[in-house]
Amino acid sequence: MSQDAPIHSWPGSYYVNGEKRWVSGTLSLTRKAVRFTSEQSRDALASFPLSRIVELKMESSSFIFSALTVLEQGNVKHWFGSLRPCRAAVFHVLEHFWRERLLSPSEAQAQAPLSKGQELISLVTGAQRRLADTGKVLNHQGEQFDNMMQGLDKIESDLGVADKLLSELESPPWWPFGKLPWRSQQEAKAESAAKAPPPRGSGKAQKVICSVPAVVGRGGDSGELKPGSLTLLPSTLELRDASGQLIHRFEREEVDDIRVQNPYEISIRQRFIGKPDICYRLLSARMAEALSVLEVQYKKKVEFTGDYTACQGTPSTTPDSGAAFWGAGAHGLETEVPVEIPAGDLTQVQLHVLQPTVTEAEAQELKQMLLQLKSLALEAETELERQDEALDVLTSSSERATMSIDKHTRRMRKLL
Repeated sequence: MSQDAPIHSWPGSYYVNGEKRWVSGTLSLTRKAVRFTSEQSRDALASFPLSRIVELKMESSSFIFSALTVLEQGNVKHWFGSLRPCRAAVFHVLEHFWRERLLSPSEAQAQAPLSKGQELISLVTGAQRRLADTGKVLNHQGEQFDNMMQGLDKIESDLGVADKLLSELESPPWWPFGKLPWRSQQEAKAESAAKAPPPRGSGKAQKVICSVPAVVGRGGDSGELKPGSLTLLPSTLELRDASGQLIHRFEREEVDDIRVQNPYEISIRQRFIGKPDICYRLLSARMAEALSVLEVQYKKKVEFTGDYTACQGTPSTTPDSGAAFWGAGAHGLETEVPVEIPAGDLTQVQLHVLQPTVTEAEAQELKQMLLQLKSLALEAETELERQDEALDVLTSSSERATMSIDKHTRRMRKLL
């Protein structure tokens, strides 16, 4: 996603301190900065990176009522008012992305231009993380298959016991006249109670696949946005508030669609007939971690909007880093090589040009990461083959169990 592409925008007003007046426009949040654009002139009246923010506050003064203030390094204070849908929603979103950026360990490195080797390492790291998340989902799916096979084995064992009991009821050695009517009903009730499924929720707790902090809002009204978290489990989606209290839980079969607005914003919807849908909107600076799991678990229900496609189609690298890599031959791009080169610096410039794009250390690191990727891919392939075999066994076992149940049902009806 381009650094200039807005993650979210809000209509509002900005106080121009030099002119002592309020100007209407749009407050925009990008991946790296906050910008306010005038509605009339389309000029950027305020633009500063998130890294320069010192403090965010919701204040009021004699000049305005209900304002949002941003304190920038150098004791520069920006005032934003008349924000729609409300001041609190804008505050929670800005605070979330600002704090996540401060807590992110890679932000310090992201400030400097990345070499080609570092860019490749970053790409491989993302692929490795996504493959690891996929492996977690496959592992849990394999555990579910194993539990189903154990359940089918128990069903077959119970059906064998039922077959013996029915055989004794059909022809007991001490009863010469056929069935025992006064015992058949008791046996049927006992078998039904033994075969009853366990109550829902009695199993062991599910493992958390992924959990990311997010700003959560109910429905299409963004004024209800509040800090919280999104937790992904194998069969559920949980939305919690900042204190950890459960806001809503979506069972896997209850999710009808997941719309991805941009790499940082999604909406989850459960549809109903005759009553309003349940829809939650989430914004998170770490939404990419959750999307890698959602695409695997809900691939038929995840819908990418046109805005997301436009964001993905924009190069994520900065123009400076691209120019530094491809050299000074591109038109309209500034280069770091001066026009006039002093005689004493000519050797250094030549050495800089002849310096390899990928260093030996980066190549070794890439080699290790690619070997790990290959190992993860082979493990995923092995697990998929095992699950295919387990599916064949489950299919045949369920067919045998169905035939046995039908057979036993007919025999029990004859005994009644």
